[in-house]
Amino acid sequence: MTILSFSVSHSSIARLLGTLAAGSMIATPLMAQVAPPPVMVPAAPAQTQVPPSAVVQPLPPAAPAVSMPTLSDTQARQLATLIAQGEVAQGLRQGPPRDLSALSPTALTRVALDYAHAVHAGRLDPADFTKDWGIRPQPYDPLPGFAEAVRRDRLAAWIASLPPPYAGYDALVKGLARYRAMAAAGGWSSLPGTTINFGTSGPQVLALRKRLAIEDPAVGATGEKFDDDLLAAVRRAQRRYGLNPVGTVGSQTIAVLNVPVAQRIRQIMANMERWRWLPQQLEAKRVQVNIAAAVLTVFDGDNPVMSMKAVTGRPGNETPMLVSTIRSIVLNPPWNVPSSIANKELWPKERANPGYLKRAGFRVIDNGDGSKRLQQSSEKSALGRYKFDFPNDFAVYLHDTPAQSGFSKFDRLASHGCVRLEKPADLASLMLKTTPEWQQPQIDAVIASGKTVRATMAEPVAVYLLYWTAFANADGQVGFREDPYSWDSQLAAKIEARSAERAQATKD
Repeated sequence: MTILSFSVSHSSIARLLGTLAAGSMIATPLMAQVAPPPVMVPAAPAQTQVPPSAVVQPLPPAAPAVSMPTLSDTQARQLATLIAQGEVAQGLRQGPPRDLSALSPTALTRVALDYAHAVHAGRLDPADFTKDWGIRPQPYDPLPGFAEAVRRDRLAAWIASLPPPYAGYDALVKGLARYRAMAAAGGWSSLPGTTINFGTSGPQVLALRKRLAIEDPAVGATGEKFDDDLLAAVRRAQRRYGLNPVGTVGSQTIAVLNVPVAQRIRQIMANMERWRWLPQQLEAKRVQVNIAAAVLTVFDGDNPVMSMKAVTGRPGNETPMLVSTIRSIVLNPPWNVPSSIANKELWPKERANPGYLKRAGFRVIDNGDGSKRLQQSSEKSALGRYKFDFPNDFAVYLHDTPAQSGFSKFDRLASHGCVRLEKPADLASLMLKTTPEWQQPQIDAVIASGKTVRATMAEPVAVYLLYWTAFANADGQVGFREDPYSWDSQLAAKIEARSAERAQATKD
């Protein structure tokens, strides 16, 4: 799915005070409805019959410019309070709400427009996005909605309508408030040592109990015995942090519990920003991959109908964030080896051990220009029996794998960037369910034959590759994952830099 989107630069917000700002155009896979400007066709001579398709239609009238609204004193006071509170609640500002009551109406309007853009479409400028962050927010001009809210005296409703309309985002808002309360209460101290064993007693066990009780209300904060109740609490914490919930408190568990609360707050804020990049409505039928957690989930509306483990890109071979559409599934796919993998890994193995390529099922193909490429036959393909294709600029896809042992691990970031699937046959059956010519007997027959066949789906399905390292339930209980690509820390730093820049700009 090749889709275009246009993003409004934050630097243009100030220019909205005079006229509507012109947005910076960024190509990205998010909006299919944006069409190129019309092409003017020269008028045909009068005696020539012009086919209807060649008739030039008049351009639609330009949308009338939206005038800057005038705030009443009451509205100005209300708006100053709403924005000050919203900046903190929506993760745009650390610390207490700032006092905006002394701002002039013009300055307050500038702050309101900047706030609206940040909450609705994100804080970043286009230049802040890295190549692998292949999702961009949809265009958003806050002025018309703001002007209407002032005219109808509905500022509170307008402010409430700005955040992403997703329960996952709302849960992170609650989670952010919880972790800020933890920070205000002093956060937590680092646990000493590297191991705490079940059945032991002493100050180290008490420190563990107090640490768990800060995040888990079900844990009693007193007692020096590592008993069954504390064991259950340890397992709950390990699940929240994506660790193997065996109940053993070793160096890995202690390390995640010792991450400071301030770092967890920044992590939540980074994930809230990524929610703002998504379209206002997700497709009802979609496949979502959480890259950081290495999990694939199929949704029908808000309901998950299938979930499975995945293997995603290792650091250095990151799986990109992107949005696209799966339109076909290749059965028994051969593997056309990317030159980067061939040069770094496979050609050296052949030189060190002649005959390796042939034994592994690779064919050496002459490109005709003196260079060679490798293709692995379908019967030995590293892609397994299923490849789920979708257009993207990163040459990544979802696929089967003969290496099933990787799914037994809790750390499953091990691929070159593509997404390996634990149960690809189940996913293929589900996605081809509405395609009459590709029911289970037909799929099984092709798989058994070993022939490479592309099965086109009757109903394409949207696919989202997303990077979630913090997610919460409705009560604000947050689950965390490691930040393997350091994208959380990068994004948090960019948000903070842009927030400081915009705070200064709204003062000028």
